[in-house]
Amino acid sequence: MRHFGHLAPSVREGLFFQEPCEFGADSPAGMLSAALGATLYSPATRPKLADDVIKQAGRGVVSMVLCLEDSIDDSEVDGAEENLVRQFAELDARGAEVPLLFIRVREPGQMMDLVSRLGRTVRLLSGFVLPKFTEERGVPFMEALTKAEKACGRRLFAMPVLESPELLHLETRTETLQGIARTVNKYRERVLALRLGVTDFCSAYGLRRAPDMTAYDVRIVGAVIADVVNVLGRADGTGFTITGPVWEYFRLQERMFKPQLRRSPFLEGRAEELRTALIEHDLDGLLREIELDRTNGLLGKTCIHPSHVAPVHALSVVSHEEFSDAQDILRPESGGGGVMRSAYTNKMNEVKPHRAWAERTLQRAEVFGVAREDVGFVELLAAGLAG
Repeated sequence: MRHFGHLAPSVREGLFFQEPCEFGADSPAGMLSAALGATLYSPATRPKLADDVIKQAGRGVVSMVLCLEDSIDDSEVDGAEENLVRQFAELDARGAEVPLLFIRVREPGQMMDLVSRLGRTVRLLSGFVLPKFTEERGVPFMEALTKAEKACGRRLFAMPVLESPELLHLETRTETLQGIARTVNKYRERVLALRLGVTDFCSAYGLRRAPDMTAYDVRIVGAVIADVVNVLGRADGTGFTITGPVWEYFRLQERMFKPQLRRSPFLEGRAEELRTALIEHDLDGLLREIELDRTNGLLGKTCIHPSHVAPVHALSVVSHEEFSDAQDILRPESGGGGVMRSAYTNKMNEVKPHRAWAERTLQRAEVFGVAREDVGFVELLAAGLAG
């Protein structure tokens, strides 16, 4: 699979200076953690889940979470587990290419049980999402994951969700973060990414952000995100990929744009019209939040609606300017440090302070590609929706 792989080769060629690379479930963990992109959640109760997975893969989704936790009622868990086993069997029988698939469980024991019940179809599973992760809850989850991995003979990743009240509350935050750090460091090879559960953070104080507000505008939430990145997202080799929080609103109806976009992936001068339409349909807040995610050290995003996928991926593509700066900073002859003017002549590139940024940018460029000089977000979004 690859990002924007659902587009025709000729369309990709027109969009990208450097096309996104191919990757798969067996690719190196570092590549997969950067490539998660918009991770689309779906309740495990959906009766046509296999159809949904195949459909979303065809629309550019590369990672999905099939949820047995908060998205379903407590009384539905047994039926949802049975449904997962049936749907995995159907996916296996159809032989279709699927995204990276993760199951969000409630309790550690579910992992071994599900791996056993999935049988040979476990080959389609990339791992598990672990809710309300703290040291106390996380250690049993990680021990169970290790056993499940050995039982099925397949690499399985964990994506812990950081959403517990202990992490939110100021008096317990430092201790909780230190405990989480101890746990994920111990099992580093199995931790693909850390996910932020901002909805639970807001719930603890009876808050809900409006569609024109980002998670960072909710000061108590922004403070937690900053502390999580401070402790767990460092660029010195000790950090983990931390993904952006869920965006709750989805009034955008893609069908409003598709008839127009099918005529041309490059809009033929209609870029401003699409910009206006996106803002009017409550995506302005999402776009600002995605930008703030990256500015604050997050990569990828939890998504609960397919209409969020294309904006997340379009804003994840590295611009030609970013790519040029990163390459200049990392040139061998720049290894001793110093300052240089950007090739775009609009900024200073300082080799040592900007090195970590440049390395992360080239990692993102590998999996999301580099846009041509004259291609921006709107063109990438239009192509993603039209594809």
